[in-house]
Amino acid sequence: MTPSAPRSSPLALTVLALLHYQPLHPYGIQRLVKEWGKEQVVNVRQRASLYRTIERLHGDGLIAVRETGRDQQYPERTVYEVTDAGRETARVWMEEMLSAPKQEFPEFPAALSNLLLLTPEEMADVLERRAEALAKEVGGLEAAMAAEADQGLPRITRLETEYLRAVTAAELEWVRAVVEDLRAGALSWTKEQLDALASGPVQQ
Repeated sequence: MTPSAPRSSPLALTVLALLHYQPLHPYGIQRLVKEWGKEQVVNVRQRASLYRTIERLHGDGLIAVRETGRDQQYPERTVYEVTDAGRETARVWMEEMLSAPKQEFPEFPAALSNLLLLTPEEMADVLERRAEALAKEVGGLEAAMAAEADQGLPRITRLETEYLRAVTAAELEWVRAVVEDLRAGALSWTKEQLDALASGPVQQ
């Protein structure tokens, strides 16, 4: 039986990428993720998920134990390093993630597909709250980009922040336009229209 290929994930790719620079223990990986602003694109809030990812990468032979040490301040820590297989796998994952858009299922589009449960007024209210949150997020991303630029860091180090800012700003513009149509009555429906849709013939 042919073994399955290692399963990719944003966190797994990030762990492999960080280990390209130097061997690290899990706490060091988590610290670098935060220091380098990568928590914007990978979730390391739950340390258990990081340890599970490390265990999986180790089991797949993509990382190896470099050493295990202990000092007076910290418990025993295992330091990992990337293997040749891990370096090659990271390149394959990078090419796949960058070149091929992947169908994902985030919460917001799922909620949009069921907005008929709300009235136009209710929809406008909740989307206005989202617009306020998005505007704050755009401001935070712009501030992060400015801070990185002030530090003299090359643009390559902030491309993910640029992307997140562009996508968030585009969503903000769209949400505001939908709210405007709802408030103006350009986007509306009636219960009778919905009942007629629901009672239509079901295709077999």
